[in-house]
Amino acid sequence: MKRVLTAVVLIPIVLLLLFKAPDWLFSSFIGLIAVLAAHEYFGIAIKNQKYLHVYAIEVALGLYFLGHALHGMSAFGIHGFGDSFEGWTVSLTGYRVLPLMLLAAGLAFQELREALPAAAISYFAFLYIGYTLGEVSLTGHFRNGRLLIFIFLVTVWSGDIFAYYVGKSIGRHKFAPVVSPKKTWEGTIASTVGAVLVSIVLFHYLPQISKALVHLDAIPSSSVLYAGAPVYGTSWLLAAFFGVCVNITAQLGDLVESALKRGAGVKDSGTLLPGHGGILDRIDAMLLACPVLWFFSTSILNALNHQP
Repeated sequence: MKRVLTAVVLIPIVLLLLFKAPDWLFSSFIGLIAVLAAHEYFGIAIKNQKYLHVYAIEVALGLYFLGHALHGMSAFGIHGFGDSFEGWTVSLTGYRVLPLMLLAAGLAFQELREALPAAAISYFAFLYIGYTLGEVSLTGHFRNGRLLIFIFLVTVWSGDIFAYYVGKSIGRHKFAPVVSPKKTWEGTIASTVGAVLVSIVLFHYLPQISKALVHLDAIPSSSVLYAGAPVYGTSWLLAAFFGVCVNITAQLGDLVESALKRGAGVKDSGTLLPGHGGILDRIDAMLLACPVLWFFSTSILNALNHQP
């Protein structure tokens, strides 16, 4: 019951932010999710490595998404200040500076052999959570990018639903018994098939969905979704390929987090969401699927924004 009630509360909030929030609020919200998820990640990682740069990574994530939030803004009389700040935060928190800073911080450890694993495990949190969710944040700044994110989310969620109900009903053959004993081949296959069908249907009817949302004032023509411009469909082959790639990587993402938790002897990443566990438990599938969203964003958004 707690699981259902939590979903009933969270899904409308997510959709409201997706459809209504300006870019700065959208990116700020994703940044908050990233920091909370990273904190839960460190709660798992500390079972394997006692020296971790927790606060350094959380501050880096905050700066990284602050750069996204300020994208396109001007301040202090400087035109394009936000873009400059974003470039600075990406350089500072990305692969150029942050890993070296973490290694240097390891010099303060009494056990110097812990410097490298501490830096590696800590920096992985930034790659695993920050860079992946950052791809959702940036996609949301594009014209009709929020519509693409909507399809992405529904595709991930639908795959999870198909896997759960089919696996529970007719699942007999274990898929990954060591990592996730409840997963079955029947549920895995149903997840992929269901996600692909949902992706095809959503892309096919996206122009009508967009018009209906505008008519209901869910995404007004002046909104950040640029709904005033026509939204075109895309080929069913591209939609199917998108669905396959999103679902496979989403299922892999779920298994990866399960492996991290099982290796650390932890059941849930946290207790923030009643009936669901932690934030990381809810977004684990998304994390590995986010690069797929970014990879397809150019081709799909070109199709949505331009008449074939």
